[in-house]
Order: sequence, then C-alpha cells, then structure tokens
Amino acid sequence: MGPNPEVEASIRNLKLSGHVGFDSLPDQLVNKSVQNGFVFNILCIGETGLGKSTLMDSLFNTSFESTPSPHNLPTVKLKAHTYELQESNVRLKLTICDTVGYGDQINKEDSFKAVVDYIDAQFEAYLQEELKIKRSLSTYHDSRTHVCLYFICPTGHGLKSIDLVCMKKLDTKVNIIPIIAKADTISKTELQKFKSKIISELANNGVHIYQFPTDDDTVAEVNTSMNAHVPFAVVGSTDFVRVGNKMMRSRQYPWGTVQVENESHCDFVKLREMLIRTNMEDMREKTHGRHYELYRKKRLEQMGFSDVDSENKPVSFQQTYETKISNHLQELQQREDEMRQMFVVRVKEKEAELKESEKELHAKFDKLKKDHTEEKKKLEEISQEDRRRDHRIQPQEAAAATAADV
Repeated sequence: MGPNPEVEASIRNLKLSGHVGFDSLPDQLVNKSVQNGFVFNILCIGETGLGKSTLMDSLFNTSFESTPSPHNLPTVKLKAHTYELQESNVRLKLTICDTVGYGDQINKEDSFKAVVDYIDAQFEAYLQEELKIKRSLSTYHDSRTHVCLYFICPTGHGLKSIDLVCMKKLDTKVNIIPIIAKADTISKTELQKFKSKIISELANNGVHIYQFPTDDDTVAEVNTSMNAHVPFAVVGSTDFVRVGNKMMRSRQYPWGTVQVENESHCDFVKLREMLIRTNMEDMREKTHGRHYELYRKKRLEQMGFSDVDSENKPVSFQQTYETKISNHLQELQQREDEMRQMFVVRVKEKEAELKESEKELHAKFDKLKKDHTEEKKKLEEISQEDRRRDHRIQPQEAAAATAADV
C-alpha cells in the first residue's frame, strides 16, 4: 500500500515551546542495543593452511583454540563455532564458520555447493522463524552470515578457477571481502601487480564484492580510500615479539620481522578497521536488507506469493493467501471427487469379481450336483441289477436243494 498523499499534505512543522524529552531516543536505542548485545557471523573460505584461524585470533585479539583441519576429506565440511566476547560494556556473540577441506579435493567442481547450502540454510531458518504465528525474533539467535572473508592463495599469478566460481555463486548471498593470505611470502612490487590482476579478473567475470559504503559523510572519505586497497594483503600471527618497548604480534624470520599491525608491512590494520571498527553494522544491515530480502523474495515466490497477479496488478498478501486457500480447497475437493470416483470404480470392480466368483461357484455346485445325481443313479442301477440277480439265483438254489433231498 503506497503513501496517502492526503495524509502527507496535512503534515505541518511545529515548534516546541519547551523541552519534551524525545531527543533522548538515540540514547534509548543505544542503551537497549547494548543491553541486548550484538551478533556478528563470519564465514572464512580458503584452502587449508592459508592461516584462516590465525587471522581470526589476530583480528579479535584472543585465542579461539581451533583444531587443525585434515587435508584428506572427500568433501567440503563447514564447522561453525560461536563465542561470547565482551569489550568494555559491549557484548558480542561472534560465530566463525570455517570451510574444512575446501580446495583439497582432486575434483573441485562442486566445492562451492556446501558453502551455498550453508548460507541458504541460515536464511531458511530465519525465514521459518519469521513466518511463525508466535515469533521470537528478539531472542532468536541470528545465524545469517554477515561477511565472507575469501582467502586468496598468494601465488602472484591471479585467481584460480575455484575462486572465481565460488565468489560468483556467493556474491548475491553474502558480503564478500577478498583478502590475500600470507602476504609476507611475496614482494611489495609483486603484491601490487597481484592486487590489480585480482580486481581485473573479478570485474571481467562479473563478481561483485562488498564495497565499503560512501553515502555516510562520517565514513565516506576513509571508506573511499579503503575501497582502493581491496583485496587486503594480510598477515596473521599468534606470536609476540618485542619491538621497542612494546610486544607486537609479529612473524619472526631469519631476514627480519614482519609486524602484523605495521601498515607498511601488510593491510591487517586496514582490514580490522573496515571489518570491525567502521562497517560491521553496515554489513549486518546489508545482510538483512539486501541478501536476506532477495532470498526471502525467491522463497515466497516459490510458495506462490507475489506482489502482483498474473495481469501485473498489485495484490495484497491477504488476497494471495485467500486465493491460495481457495485453490487449496478446490484441489482438496477435486482430490476428494477423484478418490470417490476411484472408490466407486473399485467397488463396482469388486462387485463384478464377486458376482463372477458367485457364478463360478454356482456352476461348480450344479456340476457337483449333477455328478452326484449321476453317481446316485448308477448306484441305484447297480443295486437293482444285484437284486434281480439275487431273485434269479434264489429259485435255482431252492430247486437244487429239493432235488438233493429226494
């Protein structure tokens, strides 16, 4: 239903004669949000051994104590773990999902399917909660994926086919941020060429990655600058090395030390700034307002719901629901009629079978009766013949006995 122009025309701007208090609404919203806590879900995609777990430890400055992944899995498995984090008075329920065995199979053609199925399953779970009569969305644990960190192998030669195929399948379902893993294994000159080649290949193949928003003046400048640094070349580490008077996350090599949080060494700080400190809420909003809405639209259309009818005229949800109920009742009535007709046909067939069986039984009975009559007649004839023979024999025996007496 569109806006009512008459109502809009009646809106007037008024001045307050004194303080009312609704200027505290932003504070109320902040307090309520802090009280409820926040949810953020990260999907890490990349081949085994690219440092996904180490980077997560570095980003959130903790140890998630993840177990090493095997290299011999026949298919890709997704493992999600949820953690409760707190910084100051802000609580964050963080879910990290890892793609175990991704890229380890000889045939990598279907590697993306498990990932797509996982993302869709989280959307479906939220949709089913949303469609319930008694919903509990305020307490529901939202497991929808807010960002996908796609780890690119630092080959320096461009993206692999599996990278392009997977990101293309996911770019309408999740916010994708491509990152070059273990960036300390290639030189700075090669790294810049590698970044340019990755961006070129993504554009040529129509892969849409997440763009840091530039419509908010407070972050427009920094986000515009950071968009030019994607894909981020990152290094993670669980080791701390003393640099000056501070202990810094670093990787120690014979030729020197790579500092994780040194922006001249890698883009780790830029990634953390964009992912956590600046755009986390935007990713949550885009997940709900763009990716989930697209999934919801497709699923409702599959269920038979639409905003327009067959003539492209606007139709309300209630009208669609009533139409579906009517169609469903008609279908039930049709099925009932078909079942009734089928029942009548089967009853008639059974009656015909019973009549045929009865006819056969009567025929058998008549035959048995006839056979019995004939047998009885034969027995009577034999009996009569025996009696006649007895009558002939008795006078002869009497005569013979008389002659013997004489």
